[in-house]
Amino acid sequence: MAPPPWNTSKMTGTLPRGIGRRSLLAGVAALGAGALGATAGCSRVDISGATDGGHLLDDLRSKGTVRMGIASEPPYASINSKGELTGEAPAVAKTIFQRLGIRHFEPVPVEFGALVPGLHSFQYDVIVAGMFINKARCAAVLFSDPDYESKDAFLVAKGNPHKIKDYPDIARQGLRMGTGIGYAEIDYAVGNGVRKGDIQTYGDQIAGMEALEAGRIDCFAGTALTMIEALKTGQHPKVGMTPPFTPKVDGKPQRDGGGYGFRIGETNLRDAFNRELHKMKKSGELLRIAKPFGFTEEFMTDLTAKELCKK
Repeated sequence: MAPPPWNTSKMTGTLPRGIGRRSLLAGVAALGAGALGATAGCSRVDISGATDGGHLLDDLRSKGTVRMGIASEPPYASINSKGELTGEAPAVAKTIFQRLGIRHFEPVPVEFGALVPGLHSFQYDVIVAGMFINKARCAAVLFSDPDYESKDAFLVAKGNPHKIKDYPDIARQGLRMGTGIGYAEIDYAVGNGVRKGDIQTYGDQIAGMEALEAGRIDCFAGTALTMIEALKTGQHPKVGMTPPFTPKVDGKPQRDGGGYGFRIGETNLRDAFNRELHKMKKSGELLRIAKPFGFTEEFMTDLTAKELCKK
């Protein structure tokens, strides 16, 4: 049997080079019980979920501990050098679960591609990894509303000599663009007239910055938050970043958002989580919690999981 479309190779605490927020979007169309079965030697896994809203919220309150499935990808979620759980998603989730009466948190690090199978094999109770919400994933995961909206940005030579602001700028000038393997930015670029032959793919943003410095490409496209994180290394002083923007294709904004994933049917827990999340959005607390991790007002969102599950 073929491997599942989200990759279930070794479950470790480190994210393989080249995997990112959007890099797994294309291959998940076959999501479902059959695909999940591949994670267990082709035996089938029931993803139909709980009934009557589920009882996980009561169980977690009784135990006092929630297990969080994370993938090591700053600034969304990671284990730092001191062995501590950190990142925007765990910080927000901890606040919400505490208000739901759950005081203790157990991180379970896995590869990003193993997050969905791990949820359904009960390795943890919730995905806390800033996972993008889309139609394919919604077939197997019950998502909260998103707590952030993704923007794109370009890594460019310091000073942005080509004055790149968006994908049409690349197409008009016939520039060479780099991006990650399988990233949705490839489709955004092609949808705006960038020739496929002018697009090069790299394992990660570090490789992209090296290509920029060597003059092999004119820019590197990816999500703005990932770019910000890459630049924090300070090891590529000749590279800068353009302001974040929402890409458009055929005039239509390509809005993406990430949220928290629960097992299908656990609507009582998801709804309780959403209620607290909405309070935090309204009060501005969400932004205050997210700010230390590089999130700003432009990453806050009014998108809903219902909207994103149609994409």
